[in-house]
Amino acid sequence: MGCGSCGGSCGTPSGCGDSGACASGACNKMNSYDWLTDVPVGDLSSRYPYVEVAFKNGQRKDFYLNPSAELGTGDFVCVESSIGMDIGTIVLSGDLVRYQMKKKNVQERTIERKVTRLASQEELQKLKELRAKEEDSMIKARVIARNLKLEMKISDVEFQADARKAIFYYIADGRVDFRELIKVYAREFNVKVEMKQIGSRQEAGLVGGIGMCGRELCCSTWLSTFKNVNITVVRYQNLSINQAKLSGQCGRLKCCLNFELDTYLDALKVFPKNADKLHTERGDAYLQKTDIFKFLMWYSYPGSTKLYPLNIERVREILELNKQNKPAADLDKVKVILQAPADQEPEHVDLAAQTSISSLRKTAERNKKKNKDHRGGGEGRNPNANQNREQRPASNNPQAREHRDKRNNRDNKGPQAPKSNVEGGAANNGEQRPQGNAPQQNRDRRPQHNRNRPQRRDRNPNPNNTNQDNSKPSPSAPENNP
Repeated sequence: MGCGSCGGSCGTPSGCGDSGACASGACNKMNSYDWLTDVPVGDLSSRYPYVEVAFKNGQRKDFYLNPSAELGTGDFVCVESSIGMDIGTIVLSGDLVRYQMKKKNVQERTIERKVTRLASQEELQKLKELRAKEEDSMIKARVIARNLKLEMKISDVEFQADARKAIFYYIADGRVDFRELIKVYAREFNVKVEMKQIGSRQEAGLVGGIGMCGRELCCSTWLSTFKNVNITVVRYQNLSINQAKLSGQCGRLKCCLNFELDTYLDALKVFPKNADKLHTERGDAYLQKTDIFKFLMWYSYPGSTKLYPLNIERVREILELNKQNKPAADLDKVKVILQAPADQEPEHVDLAAQTSISSLRKTAERNKKKNKDHRGGGEGRNPNANQNREQRPASNNPQAREHRDKRNNRDNKGPQAPKSNVEGGAANNGEQRPQGNAPQQNRDRRPQHNRNRPQRRDRNPNPNNTNQDNSKPSPSAPENNP
């Protein structure tokens, strides 16, 4: 999480990534916004002398005495430790520290350690290298604990800035005898070992993650105290008992189940008390669920799965009758008829989804066939084109009639054979010229752009001339043109 004070003059972040000082301290986990940082103080000596320092991006915080008035929020400082020194970030200073100490129940007389000086760049670089090797150290520590057959899990490792001390965070169901483990860790990592046991909720806060709501986990951002969450909270909110949905990343019930509990408890005050059973003419009806949003109470008879919704007023009327030892009417007569709202929003219609791929494919094939028929020739040409042309009415124009007669006579004669093939027998190599329907092969070899295609020989091209001889003359006969 960034803040407005992280922008530097040279374009590089001045506070994020441990590369400088963050004025608001918003780059740490579990941060408290110091909104009094920019408020000028007249007398620096009257400033509250204690500050809150965070280590490892807010994973661990503690209060220290600040003898120097020049150090403020966002500075990387060196502080005293039980062994050597450590480097942290001041996340809260001034009068807000007094209220923070009161909230965490920390007394001023119990604070003995203090801030020594401002950290140098060499010390920050060394701290960065130690943070980089913490993950490998955690994996190695888990292997050692498994080899010693200890029922525990190492969750995190934190090295001190001077590499003289390391804190090992672990979780376990019960007590663990790790005396031998500490000796192995001290010999392996060459540091003083401190073991700190945490719970599953604290572990989820250290590791971090994204919840089902899509936001970062509350325990890793702002939630510092963990209240008890039991199954009664789920029943008050009428939630289904589903362990997968009710559990968080820690494996326990979600902490956010407590957030709306007070609202549900206030809403349940309107409902009548001791309404778990109603005495009716049919028998006793038992309460199954309560809808606090619609103010309905659902009842059912033993041995039946049918639910009867009743509003609060009718439940109170039945309870008054039961106090007078009078059974109420059957719930079928007094149940609330739930009707759907009259005004409903129109449903969204996806016009693009109504067009199927098969219809688009059929349209493309139809257009392709149509274009092929327009070009003419080939297999795609319309076979009824000649028949439609023959059925056209004859024109009375003399020139058109003469042109039509010439075309019909030329089609009836068929293709003429070349003279070289007729006069010179040697050119045919002794082969006989085929007669009759043989020119059909030559007809198929004609170019497709020739519009004067021959008609079928079995059809009379001139319906008015019934005496005309449609037989083809021999290719060697002389050409008789009109």
